[in-house]
Amino acid sequence: MNAIHYREIDGRSAGFWGLAALLLTFMAAGATAGYFMERIGHIITGMTNQVVWGMPHVFAVFLIVAASGALNVASIASVFARVEYKPLARLSGLVAIALLIGGLAILVLDLGRPDRIGLALTHYNFRSIFAWNIFLYTGFIVLTGWYLWVMMERRLNRYGRMVGTVAFLWRLILTTGTGSIFGFLVARQPYDEAIMAPMFIVMSFSFGLAIFILVLMGAFKGTGRALGDQLLMRLKNLLGVFAAAVLYFLLAFHITKLYEAEFRGSEAFLLWNGGIYTALFWFGAVFLGGVLPMLLFWLPQTRRSRNAVAWGSASVVVGGLALMYDIIIGGQAWPLSIFPGMQVSSSFYDGVVNYYAPSLPECALGLGGCALALFITLFALKLLPFLPETLADEQGQAG
Repeated sequence: MNAIHYREIDGRSAGFWGLAALLLTFMAAGATAGYFMERIGHIITGMTNQVVWGMPHVFAVFLIVAASGALNVASIASVFARVEYKPLARLSGLVAIALLIGGLAILVLDLGRPDRIGLALTHYNFRSIFAWNIFLYTGFIVLTGWYLWVMMERRLNRYGRMVGTVAFLWRLILTTGTGSIFGFLVARQPYDEAIMAPMFIVMSFSFGLAIFILVLMGAFKGTGRALGDQLLMRLKNLLGVFAAAVLYFLLAFHITKLYEAEFRGSEAFLLWNGGIYTALFWFGAVFLGGVLPMLLFWLPQTRRSRNAVAWGSASVVVGGLALMYDIIIGGQAWPLSIFPGMQVSSSFYDGVVNYYAPSLPECALGLGGCALALFITLFALKLLPFLPETLADEQGQAG
Protein backbone atom coordinates (compact mmCIF):
# COMPACT_ATOMS: atom_id res chain seq x y z
CA MET A 1 0.00 0.00 0.00
CA ASN A 2 1.27 3.47 -0.84
CA ALA A 3 1.90 6.00 1.92
CA ILE A 4 -1.28 7.63 3.23
CA HIS A 5 -1.35 11.41 3.30
CA TYR A 6 -3.97 13.15 5.40
CA ARG A 7 -5.03 16.76 5.04
CA GLU A 8 -7.68 19.02 6.51
CA ILE A 9 -10.53 20.16 4.31
CA ASP A 10 -10.45 23.80 3.22
CA GLY A 11 -13.88 24.67 4.55
CA ARG A 12 -14.14 27.95 2.65
CA SER A 13 -16.83 27.17 0.12
CA ALA A 14 -20.41 28.38 0.20
CA GLY A 15 -21.52 24.76 0.49
CA PHE A 16 -19.46 24.25 3.64
CA TRP A 17 -20.81 27.33 5.39
CA GLY A 18 -24.32 26.63 4.14
CA LEU A 19 -24.20 23.16 5.69
CA ALA A 20 -22.76 24.61 8.90
CA ALA A 21 -25.59 27.16 9.05
CA LEU A 22 -28.20 24.46 8.49
CA LEU A 23 -26.74 22.30 11.27
CA LEU A 24 -26.59 25.30 13.61
CA THR A 25 -30.27 25.96 12.92
CA PHE A 26 -31.21 22.44 13.95
CA MET A 27 -28.94 22.67 16.99
CA ALA A 28 -30.57 25.94 18.05
CA ALA A 29 -34.01 24.37 17.63
CA GLY A 30 -32.93 21.42 19.77
CA ALA A 31 -31.48 23.67 22.48
CA THR A 32 -34.66 25.76 22.47
CA ALA A 33 -36.79 22.63 22.80
CA GLY A 34 -34.64 21.46 25.70
CA TYR A 35 -35.00 24.85 27.40
CA PHE A 36 -38.80 24.85 27.17
CA MET A 37 -39.00 21.21 28.29
CA GLU A 38 -36.98 22.18 31.36
CA ARG A 39 -38.87 25.41 32.11
CA ILE A 40 -42.43 24.29 31.34
CA GLY A 41 -42.04 20.60 32.01
CA HIS A 42 -42.64 17.44 30.02
CA ILE A 43 -46.30 18.40 29.72
CA ILE A 44 -45.36 19.88 26.31
CA THR A 45 -44.18 16.46 25.13
CA GLY A 46 -46.13 13.36 24.25
CA MET A 47 -44.65 11.50 27.21
CA THR A 48 -46.78 10.37 30.14
CA ASN A 49 -46.27 8.44 33.36
CA GLN A 50 -46.77 5.30 31.25
CA VAL A 51 -44.55 6.20 28.28
CA VAL A 52 -41.61 7.86 30.02
CA TRP A 53 -39.04 7.42 27.22
CA GLY A 54 -40.15 9.36 24.16
CA MET A 55 -38.78 10.43 20.81
CA PRO A 56 -35.60 11.98 22.29
CA HIS A 57 -34.64 8.56 23.65
CA VAL A 58 -35.20 7.02 20.22
CA PHE A 59 -32.66 9.40 18.70
CA ALA A 60 -30.31 9.23 21.69
CA VAL A 61 -30.14 5.43 21.88
CA PHE A 62 -29.81 5.21 18.10
CA LEU A 63 -26.84 7.61 18.11
CA ILE A 64 -25.18 5.89 21.08
CA VAL A 65 -25.54 2.47 19.49
CA ALA A 66 -24.34 3.79 16.13
CA ALA A 67 -21.31 5.42 17.81
CA SER A 68 -20.07 2.02 18.90
CA GLY A 69 -20.52 0.61 15.40
CA ALA A 70 -18.86 3.58 13.68
CA LEU A 71 -15.60 2.62 15.39
CA ASN A 72 -15.80 -0.78 13.73
CA VAL A 73 -13.84 0.37 10.67
CA ALA A 74 -10.88 1.43 12.81
CA SER A 75 -11.09 -1.85 14.74
CA ILE A 76 -10.98 -3.88 11.54
CA ALA A 77 -7.84 -1.99 10.49
CA SER A 78 -5.86 -2.24 13.73
CA VAL A 79 -7.24 -5.13 15.77
CA PHE A 80 -7.81 -7.48 12.83
CA ALA A 81 -4.90 -6.15 10.74
CA ARG A 82 -6.88 -5.46 7.58
CA VAL A 83 -4.60 -2.75 6.20
CA GLU A 84 -6.99 -1.78 3.39
CA TYR A 85 -9.17 -0.09 6.02
CA LYS A 86 -6.30 1.81 7.66
CA PRO A 87 -6.86 5.07 5.68
CA LEU A 88 -10.36 5.27 7.18
CA ALA A 89 -9.41 4.60 10.80
CA ARG A 90 -9.06 8.26 11.83
CA LEU A 91 -12.43 9.21 10.35
CA SER A 92 -13.97 6.17 12.03
CA GLY A 93 -12.83 7.32 15.47
CA LEU A 94 -13.99 10.89 14.83
CA VAL A 95 -17.49 9.83 13.75
CA ALA A 96 -17.76 7.50 16.77
CA ILE A 97 -16.97 10.29 19.26
CA ALA A 98 -19.25 12.78 17.48
CA LEU A 99 -22.22 10.39 17.45
CA LEU A 100 -21.83 9.57 21.13
CA ILE A 101 -21.63 13.25 22.12
CA GLY A 102 -24.75 13.96 20.05
CA GLY A 103 -26.65 11.13 21.73
CA LEU A 104 -25.56 12.10 25.23
CA ALA A 105 -26.50 15.75 24.60
CA ILE A 106 -30.06 14.63 23.87
CA LEU A 107 -30.22 12.58 27.05
CA VAL A 108 -28.92 15.42 29.22
CA LEU A 109 -31.48 17.88 27.84
CA ASP A 110 -34.28 15.32 28.14
CA LEU A 111 -33.70 14.65 31.83
CA GLY A 112 -36.11 17.38 32.88
CA ARG A 113 -33.52 18.89 35.24
CA PRO A 114 -30.26 19.01 33.23
CA ASP A 115 -28.84 21.41 35.82
CA ARG A 116 -28.68 18.45 38.20
CA ILE A 117 -26.48 16.34 35.93
CA GLY A 118 -23.70 16.78 38.47
CA LEU A 119 -25.74 14.75 40.95
CA ALA A 120 -25.92 11.83 38.53
CA LEU A 121 -22.16 12.05 37.98
CA THR A 122 -21.26 11.99 41.67
CA HIS A 123 -23.85 9.69 43.27
CA TYR A 124 -24.02 6.12 41.98
CA ASN A 125 -26.25 3.14 42.52
CA PHE A 126 -24.19 0.31 41.10
CA ARG A 127 -27.17 -2.01 41.13
CA SER A 128 -28.49 0.13 38.27
CA ILE A 129 -27.27 -0.35 34.70
CA PHE A 130 -27.68 3.41 34.22
CA ALA A 131 -24.89 4.05 36.73
CA TRP A 132 -22.61 1.67 34.84
CA ASN A 133 -23.35 3.46 31.60
CA ILE A 134 -22.00 6.77 32.90
CA PHE A 135 -18.57 5.15 33.12
CA LEU A 136 -19.02 3.23 29.87
CA TYR A 137 -19.91 6.35 27.85
CA THR A 138 -17.22 8.62 29.28
CA GLY A 139 -14.69 5.82 29.06
CA PHE A 140 -15.54 5.30 25.40
CA ILE A 141 -14.85 8.94 24.59
CA VAL A 142 -11.55 8.89 26.47
CA LEU A 143 -10.39 5.62 24.92
CA THR A 144 -11.37 6.63 21.39
CA GLY A 145 -9.61 9.97 21.86
CA TRP A 146 -6.51 8.09 23.02
CA TYR A 147 -6.88 5.78 20.02
CA LEU A 148 -6.97 8.78 17.66
CA TRP A 149 -3.89 10.27 19.32
CA VAL A 150 -1.97 7.02 18.84
CA MET A 151 -3.02 6.88 15.18
CA MET A 152 -2.18 10.52 14.46
CA GLU A 153 1.14 10.71 16.33
CA ARG A 154 3.70 8.80 14.25
CA ARG A 155 5.91 8.05 17.25
CA LEU A 156 3.02 6.23 18.95
CA ASN A 157 1.81 4.21 15.95
CA ARG A 158 3.36 1.03 17.34
CA TYR A 159 0.80 1.07 20.17
CA GLY A 160 -2.11 1.26 17.75
CA ARG A 161 -3.10 -2.41 17.95
CA MET A 162 -2.97 -2.48 21.75
CA VAL A 163 -5.06 0.67 22.19
CA GLY A 164 -7.38 -0.42 19.40
CA THR A 165 -7.99 -3.75 21.11
CA VAL A 166 -8.87 -2.03 24.40
CA ALA A 167 -11.25 0.34 22.55
CA PHE A 168 -12.79 -2.60 20.67
CA LEU A 169 -13.50 -4.55 23.87
CA TRP A 170 -14.78 -1.41 25.61
CA ARG A 171 -17.30 -0.64 22.89
CA LEU A 172 -18.59 -4.23 23.01
CA ILE A 173 -19.14 -3.79 26.76
CA LEU A 174 -20.76 -0.38 26.17
CA THR A 175 -23.28 -1.72 23.66
CA THR A 176 -23.93 -4.75 25.85
CA GLY A 177 -24.79 -2.33 28.67
CA THR A 178 -27.12 -0.33 26.43
CA GLY A 179 -28.93 -3.47 25.28
CA SER A 180 -29.09 -4.77 28.84
CA ILE A 181 -31.07 -1.69 29.90
CA PHE A 182 -33.98 -3.24 28.01
CA GLY A 183 -33.14 -6.90 28.59
CA PHE A 184 -33.20 -6.43 32.37
CA LEU A 185 -36.66 -4.77 32.46
CA VAL A 186 -38.74 -7.74 33.54
CA ALA A 187 -41.94 -5.72 33.97
CA ARG A 188 -41.90 -4.67 30.30
CA GLN A 189 -42.86 -7.82 28.41
CA PRO A 190 -41.72 -6.63 24.95
CA TYR A 191 -38.20 -6.29 26.45
CA ASP A 192 -37.12 -8.84 29.09
CA GLU A 193 -34.86 -11.06 26.97
CA ALA A 194 -31.13 -11.78 27.33
CA ILE A 195 -30.66 -11.74 23.55
CA MET A 196 -31.18 -7.95 23.67
CA ALA A 197 -27.49 -7.44 24.53
CA PRO A 198 -25.93 -9.25 21.53
CA MET A 199 -28.70 -7.95 19.27
CA PHE A 200 -27.75 -4.38 20.14
CA ILE A 201 -24.11 -5.17 19.32
CA VAL A 202 -25.08 -6.35 15.84
CA MET A 203 -27.41 -3.36 15.42
CA SER A 204 -24.50 -1.08 16.28
CA PHE A 205 -22.38 -2.63 13.53
CA SER A 206 -25.13 -1.98 10.98
CA PHE A 207 -26.23 1.53 12.05
CA GLY A 208 -22.71 2.83 12.67
CA LEU A 209 -21.29 1.58 9.39
CA ALA A 210 -24.25 3.01 7.44
CA ILE A 211 -23.68 6.46 8.93
CA PHE A 212 -19.93 6.15 8.37
CA ILE A 213 -20.42 5.34 4.68
CA LEU A 214 -22.71 8.34 4.22
CA VAL A 215 -20.22 10.66 5.97
CA LEU A 216 -17.35 9.20 3.94
CA MET A 217 -19.13 9.64 0.61
CA GLY A 218 -20.34 13.12 1.51
CA ALA A 219 -16.90 14.27 2.70
CA PHE A 220 -15.07 13.02 -0.39
CA LYS A 221 -17.68 14.33 -2.81
CA GLY A 222 -17.84 17.69 -1.05
CA THR A 223 -14.06 18.14 -1.11
CA GLY A 224 -13.52 16.75 -4.62
CA ARG A 225 -11.23 13.96 -3.38
CA ALA A 226 -11.02 10.61 -5.14
CA LEU A 227 -12.87 7.71 -3.53
CA GLY A 228 -12.21 4.47 -5.38
CA ASP A 229 -14.77 1.75 -5.96
CA GLN A 230 -12.65 -0.99 -4.42
CA LEU A 231 -12.79 0.20 -0.83
CA LEU A 232 -16.35 1.52 -1.09
CA MET A 233 -17.62 -1.83 -2.36
CA ARG A 234 -15.89 -3.61 0.51
CA LEU A 235 -17.72 -1.37 2.98
CA LYS A 236 -20.98 -1.87 1.10
CA ASN A 237 -20.69 -5.66 1.21
CA LEU A 238 -19.85 -5.55 4.91
CA LEU A 239 -22.91 -3.40 5.59
CA GLY A 240 -25.05 -5.91 3.70
CA VAL A 241 -23.80 -8.69 5.98
CA PHE A 242 -24.53 -6.61 9.09
CA ALA A 243 -28.04 -5.76 7.84
CA ALA A 244 -28.70 -9.47 7.31
CA ALA A 245 -27.36 -10.23 10.79
CA VAL A 246 -29.79 -7.72 12.33
CA LEU A 247 -32.67 -9.50 10.59
CA TYR A 248 -31.42 -12.82 11.92
CA PHE A 249 -31.33 -11.53 15.50
CA LEU A 250 -34.79 -10.00 15.14
CA LEU A 251 -36.06 -13.38 13.93
CA ALA A 252 -34.42 -15.20 16.84
CA PHE A 253 -35.72 -12.62 19.33
CA HIS A 254 -39.34 -12.82 18.22
CA ILE A 255 -39.36 -16.60 17.77
CA THR A 256 -38.08 -16.92 21.34
CA LYS A 257 -40.81 -14.58 22.55
CA LEU A 258 -43.53 -16.41 20.65
CA TYR A 259 -42.39 -19.72 22.10
CA GLU A 260 -43.03 -18.46 25.65
CA ALA A 261 -46.75 -18.29 26.42
CA GLU A 262 -46.46 -15.25 28.70
CA PHE A 263 -45.19 -13.07 25.85
CA ARG A 264 -47.64 -14.03 23.11
CA GLY A 265 -49.94 -11.11 23.84
CA SER A 266 -47.18 -8.52 23.52
CA GLU A 267 -45.80 -10.27 20.42
CA ALA A 268 -49.22 -10.24 18.75
CA PHE A 269 -49.42 -6.52 19.51
CA LEU A 270 -46.04 -5.69 17.99
CA LEU A 271 -46.17 -8.08 15.00
CA TRP A 272 -49.83 -8.18 13.94
CA ASN A 273 -52.28 -5.78 15.53
CA GLY A 274 -50.19 -2.93 16.93
CA GLY A 275 -51.06 -0.32 14.31
CA ILE A 276 -48.14 2.08 13.87
CA TYR A 277 -45.78 -0.22 15.77
CA THR A 278 -46.53 -3.17 13.51
CA ALA A 279 -46.10 -0.97 10.42
CA LEU A 280 -42.78 0.39 11.70
CA PHE A 281 -41.54 -3.11 12.39
CA TRP A 282 -42.37 -4.71 9.04
CA PHE A 283 -41.91 -1.75 6.70
CA GLY A 284 -39.32 0.19 8.68
CA ALA A 285 -37.11 -2.28 10.53
CA VAL A 286 -37.46 -5.33 8.28
CA PHE A 287 -37.89 -3.86 4.79
CA LEU A 288 -36.04 -0.53 4.96
CA GLY A 289 -33.48 -1.65 7.51
CA GLY A 290 -32.68 -5.06 6.02
CA VAL A 291 -34.37 -6.31 2.86
CA LEU A 292 -34.05 -3.18 0.69
CA PRO A 293 -30.35 -2.55 1.48
CA MET A 294 -29.48 -6.17 0.73
CA LEU A 295 -31.32 -5.98 -2.60
CA LEU A 296 -29.55 -2.72 -3.51
CA PHE A 297 -26.15 -4.04 -2.44
CA TRP A 298 -26.29 -7.49 -3.99
CA LEU A 299 -28.58 -7.47 -7.04
CA PRO A 300 -26.51 -7.58 -10.27
CA GLN A 301 -28.28 -4.46 -11.58
CA THR A 302 -27.29 -2.26 -8.65
CA ARG A 303 -24.38 -3.85 -6.79
CA ARG A 304 -21.75 -1.65 -8.51
CA SER A 305 -23.76 1.57 -8.28
CA ARG A 306 -22.59 4.32 -5.94
CA ASN A 307 -26.12 5.69 -5.78
CA ALA A 308 -27.29 2.26 -4.60
CA VAL A 309 -24.63 2.33 -1.86
CA ALA A 310 -25.82 5.76 -0.70
CA TRP A 311 -29.52 4.90 -0.85
CA GLY A 312 -28.94 1.53 0.82
CA SER A 313 -26.96 3.14 3.66
CA ALA A 314 -29.65 5.81 4.12
CA SER A 315 -32.27 3.05 4.17
CA VAL A 316 -30.38 1.28 6.98
CA VAL A 317 -30.37 4.53 8.99
CA VAL A 318 -34.12 5.12 8.51
CA GLY A 319 -34.87 1.47 9.26
CA GLY A 320 -32.69 1.66 12.37
CA LEU A 321 -34.63 4.65 13.69
CA ALA A 322 -37.88 2.80 12.99
CA LEU A 323 -36.59 -0.23 14.87
CA MET A 324 -35.55 1.91 17.83
CA TYR A 325 -38.97 3.55 17.90
CA ASP A 326 -40.63 0.14 17.78
CA ILE A 327 -38.44 -1.22 20.58
CA ILE A 328 -38.47 1.80 22.91
CA ILE A 329 -41.95 3.28 22.36
CA GLY A 330 -43.74 0.07 21.37
CA GLY A 331 -42.28 -1.69 24.40
CA GLN A 332 -43.82 0.94 26.69
CA ALA A 333 -47.13 1.10 24.84
CA TRP A 334 -47.90 -2.49 25.83
CA PRO A 335 -49.41 -2.51 29.38
CA LEU A 336 -47.12 -3.22 32.32
CA SER A 337 -47.25 -6.71 33.78
CA ILE A 338 -47.14 -5.83 37.49
CA PHE A 339 -48.65 -9.12 38.70
CA PRO A 340 -47.69 -11.83 36.16
CA GLY A 341 -50.28 -14.56 35.77
CA MET A 342 -52.96 -12.56 37.56
CA GLN A 343 -55.94 -10.64 36.21
CA VAL A 344 -55.81 -7.05 37.44
CA SER A 345 -58.61 -4.53 37.09
CA SER A 346 -58.62 -0.88 38.13
CA SER A 347 -59.09 2.57 36.67
CA PHE A 348 -55.33 3.17 36.33
CA TYR A 349 -54.40 1.98 32.82
CA ASP A 350 -54.50 -1.72 33.73
CA GLY A 351 -54.57 -3.74 30.52
CA VAL A 352 -54.85 -0.59 28.39
CA VAL A 353 -52.48 0.04 25.50
CA ASN A 354 -50.72 3.32 26.28
CA TYR A 355 -51.06 6.14 23.76
CA TYR A 356 -48.08 8.18 22.63
CA ALA A 357 -47.56 10.73 19.86
CA PRO A 358 -44.24 12.58 19.56
CA SER A 359 -44.43 16.35 19.94
CA LEU A 360 -42.54 19.01 18.00
CA PRO A 361 -40.13 19.80 20.88
CA GLU A 362 -39.21 16.12 21.16
CA CYS A 363 -38.46 15.83 17.45
CA ALA A 364 -36.52 19.11 17.49
CA LEU A 365 -34.39 17.89 20.39
CA GLY A 366 -33.64 14.59 18.67
CA LEU A 367 -32.74 16.21 15.35
CA GLY A 368 -30.66 18.79 17.23
CA GLY A 369 -28.53 15.99 18.69
CA CYS A 370 -28.01 14.51 15.22
CA ALA A 371 -27.04 17.96 13.92
CA LEU A 372 -24.55 18.36 16.78
CA ALA A 373 -22.84 15.09 15.83
CA LEU A 374 -22.54 16.19 12.19
CA PHE A 375 -21.38 19.67 13.23
CA ILE A 376 -18.57 18.23 15.34
CA THR A 377 -17.53 16.00 12.44
CA LEU A 378 -17.65 18.86 9.95
CA PHE A 379 -15.41 21.22 11.91
CA ALA A 380 -13.05 18.49 13.09
CA LEU A 381 -12.39 17.70 9.41
CA LYS A 382 -11.61 21.38 8.86
CA LEU A 383 -9.26 21.71 11.83
CA LEU A 384 -7.38 18.39 11.89
CA PRO A 385 -6.09 15.91 9.27
CA PHE A 386 -8.67 13.14 9.58
CA LEU A 387 -9.36 12.69 5.87
CA PRO A 388 -6.93 11.07 3.37
CA GLU A 389 -6.02 13.21 0.35
CA THR A 390 -7.10 10.37 -1.93
CA LEU A 391 -8.59 6.89 -1.73
CA ALA A 392 -8.32 6.16 -5.44
CA ASP A 393 -8.04 2.51 -6.40
CA GLU A 394 -4.54 3.07 -7.80
CA GLN A 395 -3.37 3.88 -4.27
CA GLY A 396 -2.87 0.16 -4.00
CA GLN A 397 -5.34 -1.07 -1.42
CA ALA A 398 -4.17 -4.45 -0.26
CA GLY A 399 -6.57 -7.36 -0.46
